[in-house]
Amino acid sequence: MAAGPPGPTATPGAGRSAVAPAQVADTAPVTGEGVAAGGARAGATGAGKAIAGRALKGMVDIPEIGIVLAVVLAFVVFASINPLVASVSELQNLGVDLAGFGILAIGESFTIITGGIDLSPGSLTAFFCVISAWLLATAHLPVLLVFVVTVLFGALWGLWHGFLITRLGIAPFVATLVTFIFAAGANEAIAPNPIPFANTTFLAVAGSNVARVPVAVLVLVAIALVAWFFLERTYVGREIYAVGGNREAARLAGIPTARRTVTAYMVSGACAGVVGIIVASHLTSGTADSVSGWELIAIAAAVIGGVSLAGGQGRVVGVVAGAALLVVLRDGLVAVNVNAYYQSMVVGVVLLVAIVLDRFRARRLERSGGSTKGVPTARAGRESDAAAAGAPLPGLASLGGPEASSEEAQPKQPAY
Repeated sequence: MAAGPPGPTATPGAGRSAVAPAQVADTAPVTGEGVAAGGARAGATGAGKAIAGRALKGMVDIPEIGIVLAVVLAFVVFASINPLVASVSELQNLGVDLAGFGILAIGESFTIITGGIDLSPGSLTAFFCVISAWLLATAHLPVLLVFVVTVLFGALWGLWHGFLITRLGIAPFVATLVTFIFAAGANEAIAPNPIPFANTTFLAVAGSNVARVPVAVLVLVAIALVAWFFLERTYVGREIYAVGGNREAARLAGIPTARRTVTAYMVSGACAGVVGIIVASHLTSGTADSVSGWELIAIAAAVIGGVSLAGGQGRVVGVVAGAALLVVLRDGLVAVNVNAYYQSMVVGVVLLVAIVLDRFRARRLERSGGSTKGVPTARAGRESDAAAAGAPLPGLASLGGPEASSEEAQPKQPAY
């Protein structure tokens, strides 16, 4: 019988050969491409860590970061003791209070940056609270005209302060102290009793919200943005810093020091007018004793926020953060039923700490002869020498002013 074709012959290990490719794939040696891919992943991880490290270092270098963290910590502590602190209604009330203190502190910071001080914002706030209500309820002016007249009146009062200081040579402390006393008496004379009003537009300033945000807070944000841009992004703003850093050097460099000083006090007066409107709207009347000691709160907020009492240094962001810290402390202590006397003591301690830190910062700047990162400042020593030699002040040339020189290399300008 013929033999058929040979069948498949079993080979030792043939059963294992069917799965060998999968096993080989799992145990394949690492190739150059695999090493490259692993290196790329490690490089990406390292780059990410480097970026995160730089970002963290940048946050730490921001002067206001400590104040912001203090605000957050204080709020968390008070909210843990009394959960109502974090309610929407309480946050809105806190926002209205912050608007008043913050705007007043921004105006105060302008005068301190020039090397002066304004003791009148508290009394002027109560005065404009009464005046705005009187103009609306008694003089029957349109509400928008009331707003304009009140703010312009504040600016004119600041102009008066500037005249006393720059033309008559009266010390800022004395010139503004006179207004502090005068306005306190004028409040009582104009409104021995509260002046009520019911205009809905006026009441909306402190009583209405946009997407749950009080209108007063939006006003604060708008004023803060304008003040920030003016001080840190305009030629006139740089000149205000220069006046506070070294008035004589600024004068020799051609800066109109008197006009810049007057501008600062006009801003402070106008801010007091705005806050007077907010307070009147919040109280629904013009009340003579509506505020008390707000000028000290404004000064404290500015100093806590990094504005140097020696002048020439400070940022609007820090001022608003300082005001936020004081408002959170004040309202938080009320929410946890702390006696009012202890509230004043806490504010005093916080202010003392801020002043001590300000002095340490000033000494460090004197030793380094420069400025801290991110803090606008006008250097005094080398600017005075440069001005005496007829050279422009550092930082002014970059803005294209008349003192700029395209031929000579300018000293390194401060970080604004």
